[in-house]
Amino acid sequence: MQNPVPFFTHSLTAFSKILEKAEAFAEAKKLKPEVIPNLRLIADMLPLWRQVTIACDHAKGASARLAGLEVPSFADTETTLAELQERIAKTIAFIATIPAEAFKDAGARTISVKAGPRELSFPAAQYYHGFAVPNFYFHMSTCYNILRANGVEIGKTDFLGA
Repeated sequence: MQNPVPFFTHSLTAFSKILEKAEAFAEAKKLKPEVIPNLRLIADMLPLWRQVTIACDHAKGASARLAGLEVPSFADTETTLAELQERIAKTIAFIATIPAEAFKDAGARTISVKAGPRELSFPAAQYYHGFAVPNFYFHMSTCYNILRANGVEIGKTDFLGA
């Protein structure tokens, strides 16, 4: 199985730059620091701050699980864009510590994850392609859509990264 770290690092780095644009937007509009992190796409969806933390959790979780490592726990206490930037940086820093050779036997692993009250178990490829990556992109896309819907000037090239 291919090393997922470069993929997650690229996408999280692109999203960090999107959050920089959101911060500039908030400053220009003189918004309080807690406004943007608490925006929602629709009332029954999670706010931006939670979408970011979940996306980071999928990146660090998939990277660790596929490498056969323990997934580190990060407290979900971010309330500002600066704290969300720290969460992204902490996630990138963690996954960067995983050596590429740790993924050599990843395809042979069975991955188990807790999803609410359920315990899910997948062959590694199914977990990565059918669970981790789709969830990662769902939460990243939702963050993008929350910001775009609220006037932050971002586009597809921002989401895709350089």
